Amino acid sequence: MNVPAAPAVICTVDVVLLTLHEGALQVALVQRERAPFAGVLALPGGYIHAQEDADAQAAAARVLRDKAGLHSPYLEQLATFSGPARDPRGWSLAVAYCALVPHGLLAAAPMLVLAPVARLPQLPFDHRAMVDAAVARVRSKSQYSSMPVHLCTEPFTLPQLQAVYEAVLGEPLNKVSFRRKMDELELLEPLPGALQTGGAHRPAQLYRVRAAYRRSLALSTRGL
Repeated sequence: MNVPAAPAVICTVDVVLLTLHEGALQVALVQRERAPFAGVLALPGGYIHAQEDADAQAAAARVLRDKAGLHSPYLEQLATFSGPARDPRGWSLAVAYCALVPHGLLAAAPMLVLAPVARLPQLPFDHRAMVDAAVARVRSKSQYSSMPVHLCTEPFTLPQLQAVYEAVLGEPLNKVSFRRKMDELELLEPLPGALQTGGAHRPAQLYRVRAAYRRSLALSTRGL
């Protein structure tokens, strides 16, 4: 008895690329070139290349390189979205990732269109759900971790970093508590003799992320 072949499952990756611009979280979108939804703004995404990609995370990193010309030091698996109704082409599975980059890096990616996460345009597939999940993840982890630092361009002052945290969380933070938290994380190191001057305030110390933290992040984002 001949058993009919099962229909192929569409398997893709999609990347919610977040940045901070004009004091608000924004997501990077690209215009789709092909059907379905040709010409519509959507998250950067694409098929997993079984012969090229070592895993889904490698596919997501490739999508960022190919469609945005970017390498994100922070790329975290977010969730899997699947089912027969999310893609008009058939039953599909998409592994969504969250990436964070400083806004300055996007100058080299003119194909990207930024949209505030609070005022998203109509998005195809279930990309709106992916953005909502990424924003919730980032805001939750920012309450106790160093995640917002990936939205900063080095070097930066502590007040600048605090402003980034406040923009992500959507609420003001106590200055003393914030600085204590940064000390506990052992995340930053001062740049010797480097001060930001100008304005009405006294010069402020400039900081960068410790090299050991960068190395640890590189390993963790590769799943090692």
